[in-house]
Amino acid sequence: MALQMHPSLYVHPGPWLRRTYLDPNDMTVTEVAAHLGVSRQNMSVLFNGHASLTAMMALRFEKAFGISADTLLRMQAGHDLAQARSREGELDVERMRKVA
Repeated sequence: MALQMHPSLYVHPGPWLRRTYLDPNDMTVTEVAAHLGVSRQNMSVLFNGHASLTAMMALRFEKAFGISADTLLRMQAGHDLAQARSREGELDVERMRKVA
């Protein structure tokens, strides 16, 4: 069995990006959105954790801030899986048996 991290250790990349890059550098959502060439609303929902980070947005952050797009996408995937696992009891799926 593989080791599993506690779901609380997975963070959404949006709020993390805001805390790590915007807040310490006194940047606004509007400034970052304009620099990245996206709408302020799209940036806001991402930074508030209400939208998933896309591959293209991860590349924009990589170019602008030097953070690896791969790292950001792994953060998003980990967060998404932790959210799904918290609801996996709702799934009514049984293990498949091999067909001979």
